[in-house]
Amino acid sequence: MTHPDLTLNLRGEQSEVAVVTLNRAAKRNALNDGLILAIRDLFQNLPRSVRAAVIDGSGEHFCAGLDLSELSERDAGEGVMHSRMWHAALDCVEKGSVPVIAALHGAVVGGGLELASACHIRVADETTFYALPEGTRGIFVGGGGAVRVPKLIGAARMTDMMLTGRVYNAADGERIGLAQYLVPTGTALDKAIELATRIATNAPMTNYALMHALPRIAEQPADHGLFTEALMASIAQSAPEAKERVRAFLEGKAAKVTKG
Repeated sequence: MTHPDLTLNLRGEQSEVAVVTLNRAAKRNALNDGLILAIRDLFQNLPRSVRAAVIDGSGEHFCAGLDLSELSERDAGEGVMHSRMWHAALDCVEKGSVPVIAALHGAVVGGGLELASACHIRVADETTFYALPEGTRGIFVGGGGAVRVPKLIGAARMTDMMLTGRVYNAADGERIGLAQYLVPTGTALDKAIELATRIATNAPMTNYALMHALPRIAEQPADHGLFTEALMASIAQSAPEAKERVRAFLEGKAAKVTKG
C-alpha cells in the first residue's frame, strides 16, 4: 500500500508496532476520499508482525476534518454511499486485527474526531482541541461520529457540540472522555508509541477480545453479555501463550501489580 498522504513506519525489535502518519500538513491533515480509502487499505493489510498501531498527524494538527475544498454536491443516494464508504474504512481501524492508539495534537475536528473515536485509546497533548462544526455548516456527521462519539461523551454533550459549535480544549476533552491520556505538548506520539509497545506484548487473543468482544458485550442485555464473556474468557485462556503466562504467574515468575 502506497499513498502520498499516508506513511507507515514499523517500530520495535520485531516490527510489532505500526506508526501510521497522515501527511497533509499543509491542509491540516484534512481527509479526502483518497486518504480515507488509503487508511482502509492499510489497516486491511497490516504486516503480520504488527501487534499494535498508532495513528498520528504530521505538522501542527492531528486532523482538521473533511477536506471541504473537495466537497461535491451529491444527491441523497450518493450521500448515503459516500457515508457508508467512510463507515467501512473506519471499521477497519476499530474492528481490525490490532489495537490502535491515536496520538492527538492541535485540531481534532469533524472527521478528525470521527477518526480518533474509531481508535481504541486516545492520547492528547496540551495543544489539542476538539469540535464538531458540521451542525453550524448545515451538514451532519457521516463518518461514524453519531455512533462512536456519544459512546465516549454521551449524546447530550455531542448534541451541544453540534448545535452550538462548542470547542473543547485538551484538559476539558480529557475530563469528559474524548481522550484517556493528557500529556505535555509535543509528547503525544511518544506516549502513544510507549503504550502500543506495551500492548504489543499482550497475548493476541486477549487484545482481540478487548477490541471485538468488549464493545459488543457493552451493548448486550446483561444475561447475553455474561454468556458472551464466558465464551470469550474460555477461548482466550485456551491459547498456548495465555497458558504460559498463567503458569508463570502461578510459579511466581510473573511481575506483580504495583501501585502506579
